Amino acid sequence: MVAGMTVGEARPGYELWHPNREKPASLTVRFLIVILLVAAALLMVIVALGGWSILKGGSTWGVISILLAGLYCLLAYLIWRWSRGALALGTAVSVLLLVLFSVGVGSWFARNKPDFTEAALPSELLGLIVVILIPLQAAITIATAIGFRQDWYVEEERPLRDGGNPGSTGEPLAAE
Repeated sequence: MVAGMTVGEARPGYELWHPNREKPASLTVRFLIVILLVAAALLMVIVALGGWSILKGGSTWGVISILLAGLYCLLAYLIWRWSRGALALGTAVSVLLLVLFSVGVGSWFARNKPDFTEAALPSELLGLIVVILIPLQAAITIATAIGFRQDWYVEEERPLRDGGNPGSTGEPLAAE
């Protein structure tokens, strides 16, 4: 690093370039992660709202579920914008939710006994959605790990083609 320069800043006549972000595999994985996160968030909102009246702790777990779905939407947005820490956080949250969904899935199917109240949606449907969320969390974990290994964060300096306009062509000059 040149004295007086900050991280994320290029020298005059150069621009920062992220070569790994332009690869088709990186673009595909990023798109896949965003789709998986949004799908999981939607399903979590359905379970939270559909089972609001019977979630343990009353509305507390419902609110937590909605907040986690919101976190997934935020992570999807950050990953779409190539944010550095979103992949690692997405992996950690998906592993946590994978464990929680795996532990709690049986309780939705055990509600067909007398004296159990029914939620806004049938418990079997909510249980099925939670069953679907389990492999979805595994897929998010795997996809974010693949994205992390693609080194999206790598930055390189490349000379500006016209000598003064950053991002003018997107192609580096030939080595002189």
